[in-house]
Amino acid sequence: MKNIGANSNVSSNLSQKKKVHFISLGCPKNLVDSEIMAGTLMNDGYEVVGEADGADTVIVNTCGFIEDSKKESIQKILEVSALKEDGKVKRVVVAGCLTQRYKDDLASGLPEADLFIGSGEFQNIGKILKGHDKGEKGRTFFNLPTYLQEETTPRVNSQPKHRAYLKISEGCLKRCAFCAIPLIRGNLQSRTLRNVVNEAKLLVAGGVKELIVISHDFTDYGWDLRRKDKAAIESPVELLRALSQVEGAEWIRLLYLYPDGITPEMIELIKNSKKLVKYFDMPLQHISNQVLKNMNRKMTRKEVEEVLINLRREIPEAVIRTQFIVGFPGETEIQFQELLQFVKEQRFDRVGCFMYSPEENTPGGKMEQQVDQETKQRRHDELMALQQEISKEKHAQFVGKIVEVIVEGFSEETELLLQGRTSQQAPEIDGVVLINDGQANIGDLVKVRVTESMEYDLIGEIVG
Repeated sequence: MKNIGANSNVSSNLSQKKKVHFISLGCPKNLVDSEIMAGTLMNDGYEVVGEADGADTVIVNTCGFIEDSKKESIQKILEVSALKEDGKVKRVVVAGCLTQRYKDDLASGLPEADLFIGSGEFQNIGKILKGHDKGEKGRTFFNLPTYLQEETTPRVNSQPKHRAYLKISEGCLKRCAFCAIPLIRGNLQSRTLRNVVNEAKLLVAGGVKELIVISHDFTDYGWDLRRKDKAAIESPVELLRALSQVEGAEWIRLLYLYPDGITPEMIELIKNSKKLVKYFDMPLQHISNQVLKNMNRKMTRKEVEEVLINLRREIPEAVIRTQFIVGFPGETEIQFQELLQFVKEQRFDRVGCFMYSPEENTPGGKMEQQVDQETKQRRHDELMALQQEISKEKHAQFVGKIVEVIVEGFSEETELLLQGRTSQQAPEIDGVVLINDGQANIGDLVKVRVTESMEYDLIGEIVG
């Protein structure tokens, strides 16, 4: 759980302020929405606190992407609502994707919660809470998810001071058969290039060294603006070029790149920029042509392999992170073995794997030949066991080398060790570097000699 108010300047007269606690679930895009709600409420005179116990209001910003995330969201809502019985919490607000997706059905099924705010209304959180304080009767607040933040939008960075997420768009242009995101977040809406760059400058002025660019698909950025206005300059390459000129930004990391949008021009720009991290987060989902077609993924195996060949030829040191879905309807054992062999051949640096979750109102959820849970679990475990061995072998190659590390603070395991990340490790989804010798401050960039390696983490000592 993030203490969203930790890095903010709050007025000294806190005793009269109403206290709000945030529980933000799901992806970084959802977290940015929580940060905007926190900033909005602080501007409206609320105090954001790090614990639910004693808060006037607890806001659970939910995820509704797959079955496991939905269960987690509902469980958290029930846990927090139980605190009302002991008087530890006065009001529970359910916000975010799960609320937007299920609307009134969720509100009627969870009488324990007080307010339900969809992803099209979260920006009005201050107005909604004040209205509730005045006795207004409405419990549900929904609208189309058309809101786009500005660089002047109040926001509290919940991350360590040296890093921040930079959300460049909302919604998605793609229509993958397994995904409910367009139903929840709507169609692609890109922020203007000027707006994004101005926010990046503000974040860097506040001490941020690592900008983590997020969207549902970075490679579609600006498509909607260019469609409306032929003079629009917004595109992935132009955004990267502009961000790489922001003074003070040390690392600029991209997340969520659809492979068909990784153009030679983009690769060349990343190759030649010191600030653009050589890290490609490229969800492939599968490699069998038939499964890709069933998923409504607009690429073939050959086209995917061409992108990988070109990327590795131009940037040999590039780190490639991907994810796959096993158990999609109709996936045969032969198709799974093809995927497994592909992973063996490609030796990706990072791999995530999801068991397919049939989602209502998506094409995949309506398909016949649904794969049983036991088969999904076996395929998941087999793929991840393979990747664990690959990761272990790749990490062993770092022993004896000196790498640049950004220091994150004490280890989550023990305060006897510092913890950091190389540019090859994205926060919260990849491994870390444990530092067992040397001193540094949070946010420092230091040189570390790697002395040991594990499947996902490295261990080393500061040498400069």
